[in-house]
Amino acid sequence: MKALTSALLYLDGVTVSFDGFKALNNLSFAIAAGEMRAIIGPNGAGKTTMMDVVTGKTRPELGDVIFDGRHNLTRLDETEIAELGIGRKFQKPTVFDSHTVLDNIELALKSDRRASAALWWRESVGERRRIDEIMEIIRLTAVRGRRAGSLSHGQKQWLEIGMLLAQEPKLLLVDEPVAGMTDAETQQTAELLKEINRDRTVVVVEHDMAFVRDLHVKVTCLHEGSVLAEGTIDQVSANERVVEVYLGR
Repeated sequence: MKALTSALLYLDGVTVSFDGFKALNNLSFAIAAGEMRAIIGPNGAGKTTMMDVVTGKTRPELGDVIFDGRHNLTRLDETEIAELGIGRKFQKPTVFDSHTVLDNIELALKSDRRASAALWWRESVGERRRIDEIMEIIRLTAVRGRRAGSLSHGQKQWLEIGMLLAQEPKLLLVDEPVAGMTDAETQQTAELLKEINRDRTVVVVEHDMAFVRDLHVKVTCLHEGSVLAEGTIDQVSANERVVEVYLGR
């Protein structure tokens, strides 16, 4: 099938209403393959609904969401969308607390998980190398044998990002990754996401403007379900409407 767009992710005129309230209002923007994009905006701007639409949790009443130039995500369910290579990290980390860090990554590895395969599953050399790589990226090599429940809040966030990486996504949607983190963890998370962005496309929804500045990426500001401003963090921060509805509060 011929590619409809050169963007990896293209939202075109997406509208979602809940009880008459337009959570997304003719929302359109594009993310290039290999890009990292920061999405900002006040509460209720449509950031979470946008991610719900991309991952198939919410179906829009109008508009299209094109992934990889040829897949219209509005016609697929959540499982089909995940299998195309879209991974989402929610704000609150969900890891298996009673299992070790290593167990969590192994459980998430993209491999044959049918009952017969799982019964005889043994880690291959390639998988072991991949696990080691992920541990390095998420800064948890030294604690790989520890129970996930004993990790700090920041480390749990990194582990969940690692579990997503194990599934080899093309596009990673990350929701408020540094909420509740220490300054040191926040800085390390910026570095971690930059590292991931070398191989994959990343969309980060975040309120922490200092963190967004550290990412050095294009910023899209949403307001009332539409794009209010787009550009560098300096351009967006200088936009009078952005200051009025978001930054000036």
